Amino acid sequence: MAAFDTTRTTYGTTGLFGRFGALLATAAGAFAAWNDARATRNALNILSDRELADIGMCRGDIEGVATGKTVL
Repeated sequence: MAAFDTTRTTYGTTGLFGRFGALLATAAGAFAAWNDARATRNALNILSDRELADIGMCRGDIEGVATGKTVL
């Protein structure tokens, strides 16, 4: 006769609290990425066109650099 134990959770699955924690971690990560992009954008917008040219950028490059889509 075989017995099946149903009181243990399956390994590799997360419960309700684990899923809620993952949701909070994802939201915190998204907020941190947004804040980093905002700070980068603000810092680069303060620079003059001459200063941007000195580091090899133009005004059109700021958004791509701030979001990490363009690497100089």
